Amino acid sequence: MLEANFKEVYEKFELQFFRKVFEQVRERDGSLSAMEAFSVEVIYLLHEPTVGQFADFLNISQSNATYKVNNLIKKGYIERQNSQTDRREYHLVLSEKFLNYVGLFNSYERAVMQRIEERFPEEEVQIFDKILRVMSDELMPETDS
Repeated sequence: MLEANFKEVYEKFELQFFRKVFEQVRERDGSLSAMEAFSVEVIYLLHEPTVGQFADFLNISQSNATYKVNNLIKKGYIERQNSQTDRREYHLVLSEKFLNYVGLFNSYERAVMQRIEERFPEEEVQIFDKILRVMSDELMPETDS
């Protein structure tokens, strides 16, 4: 029961995410392809990675990652920022254009969280929050960046 319910919720978030991706992916100058949309989402979720960290996470070559990054920079979704500790290294940071784009995705998550807070008593929301925190911190080490 738990697994089926979790899978159902996860799939609904996925469906909403894909709907928004395909609403954004249009055949017009400067728009993202589906692969670029996924790439920029990974960069967003890795929190200012280097190109090497991006490549390692996706298990792709450095040259392939550099190609993807350069296209995203050219389209204005990300920017390079020199590292504070090593000036030879740079991090991938999100541009204002991307932040406007990602707001569309986060609005659904915010709506669901608001519905949870309206539907359940505070104590249950706190328990749910604790479960999510343990899941993220302890039960999903494969996704730690």
